[in-house]
Formats: sequence, C-alpha cells, structure tokens
Amino acid sequence: MDEDAPRGALLSARILWTYAAAYKRYQAPEYLEMARWAYDDLLSRFWDETHGGLYWMVGADGEVLRPRKQIYGQAFGIYAFSEYYSATGEPGAIEKATALFRLMEDHSHDPEHGGYFEAYTRDWQLESDLRLSEVDMNEMKSMNTHLHVMEAYTNLLRVWDNEELRSRQAENVDIMMHRIVSPTTFHTLLFFDEAWNSRVDHISYGHDIETNWLLVESAEVLGNERYITEAKALAVSMAQAIYDEGLDAEGGLVNDGDASGITDPDFEWWPQAEAAVGFLNAYQLSGQAHFLQAALRSWDFIETYFIDRQHGEWFRHVTKDHVVDRSAAKVSFWKCPYHNGRACMELIDRLEKMVEG
Repeated sequence: MDEDAPRGALLSARILWTYAAAYKRYQAPEYLEMARWAYDDLLSRFWDETHGGLYWMVGADGEVLRPRKQIYGQAFGIYAFSEYYSATGEPGAIEKATALFRLMEDHSHDPEHGGYFEAYTRDWQLESDLRLSEVDMNEMKSMNTHLHVMEAYTNLLRVWDNEELRSRQAENVDIMMHRIVSPTTFHTLLFFDEAWNSRVDHISYGHDIETNWLLVESAEVLGNERYITEAKALAVSMAQAIYDEGLDAEGGLVNDGDASGITDPDFEWWPQAEAAVGFLNAYQLSGQAHFLQAALRSWDFIETYFIDRQHGEWFRHVTKDHVVDRSAAKVSFWKCPYHNGRACMELIDRLEKMVEG
C-alpha cells in the first residue's frame, strides 16, 4: 500500500456509490460504515466551499493538488450522493447532488449544440487542457463524460423528480442515441468538437457494451416511450456489433479496435464486468440465445482469470495470451469495486427477475 499516493474524488465517489448500493440491498452495517467513510471523505477533502464542486485530486495530507472541475468527476459525485441519499435519507447528500447538478447546468452545458464541455478551473472557467487522462484527446466533448452524466442524471432522477432535470436528461439520451452512437457501425464515437463532429476513428468495446444497458436504463427511468423503444433496438444492434467483433475465443472482451479490426487484444477488468451485464441485457430485450451464451461466457472468463480467490477482489489486467498480471494495484486512482460490484448487483437483480418471470 502506498500511503503517500494522491487521492482522487472519483475513487471516493465510486466507493460511496458501491457501498451505498450494497447497503440498500443487503442492510449490512459494515457496508453502511464504508459508505459513511466515503461520504465524509468527499465532503472533507474534495468539496470546494468557495466555488462549489469537487476537486479532482488532493494529496495524502489533504493538500489540493488539482483543483480543476472535471465534469466526469462532478457526474460521479451526483451519482454517489444521490445513491447515498437513497440508501440513508441523509439530507446533506441530496443537497450536494442537486448543487452539483446546478453547477454543471450553469457552467458546463452547451446551450447551442447541447451536451457538456469537459473541464473547468477551480472557479469554473473553461480549461485549455480538457483531457480526462493522458491517453485522451484534448477535445471539447467526449463519449465517456456524456455516458456518465447520463448515468448520474438517471440516478438523481430516481430521488429528485425535477422538471429541469427531466428536460436535460431527455437531451442527454437523445445525444447518446443520435450523436454518440454511430448509426452505421453501432459503436460509440469517442471524441467530438463543440458541434459534435467526430474527431477519431477508434472503438472502445467496454464503453460500447456499458452504453448498451445504461442507455436503456436511462430511457426507462425517464419514462419516454419513444426513447425507450429506440434505445432498446439500438442496444441490441450495439450488442451484436460487439459480439461480432470484440470477443476472443474464450468469451473475453478485448480492449480496443478501429475500422481495421482489433488494436488492443488485452483484457481489463471493467469491460468484462460490463459485458456480462450488457449481453444479458441484450438477451432480455431480444430473446436471442447467443446473447445469453455470451453473458455466461463473460462470467466464466471473469471467474477463470479475474477473481482473486486467495486475497479477494478482481485483478486489473490479463494479457491477450490469458496471463494474469498480478502486479497492478487492485485499488488505485481509477480502480475500485464500482464496475465489478455494480455488475454483480445488476446481474443478481436481472437473474432474479428472469427466474420469477
């Protein structure tokens, strides 16, 4: 363990969502204790009392290292605070979730073309370097940020049925279906200029299959029947494209590709978690048996290569030759139980409904 490693609001927010969701389901006091720790950590270390919003990074001693307001991070704050409110009724949590919503709408929303710009300074001036990480493009808008804004607004809508929120979420779902998902390849486009012109020909299979089910969930919570019908059809087409292009012989979902084929044949933990849910979602929507088999094979792949049965949690990385990388940290700035914990709870919920049906 590196006790001097910098801390990110993203990690605490994801831990907060995971343990709040687990507490709602299982009522285990240790899950509530962990959720409370993450909630207190977000408020004490990362909340900007002067300008509002969550800092991106602080030091182990609490010193603010990167005060920027990354919209991706604010979205996860909404996602986490709204879940904690749902689990506990804590009034401060819904206050912070709605405050983040107001800040994003006041500063980041693009009134001309729709959607959200990527990153801001501490006092909410548009950043020159908008990138979420070093591997991303410095563009005004991204699929990844908009996917998780949509996810966050879905969770907030469950506990705060606000007219402005509904209107903006309808825009988010529409953008996802008509700007971000390609109508010809059924893959998500990743980076865009201000007017939604795509800037790169690259495929992230994990984000594709994650979009597959989050899009349907968002349309359903919004309650727009036209969007629900369209989202379901699009989700099945997306799952088919991933099924055709992104799976290896054992059912693992590779990382990346482009129009020429697979460009990164290795495996990360989170696309496998999303694949198990996404393919099951496609089966539930279509009744097509190959999607159910893909979901089962995804879980078999996870059990074979990713779950650490000796020390717990999931390994981060497996090579294209199916060699487990045991050196990568199980918890880090980007990795925690969010993807795999969410996938397990989502799979349990869906399988229980299937059995009852």
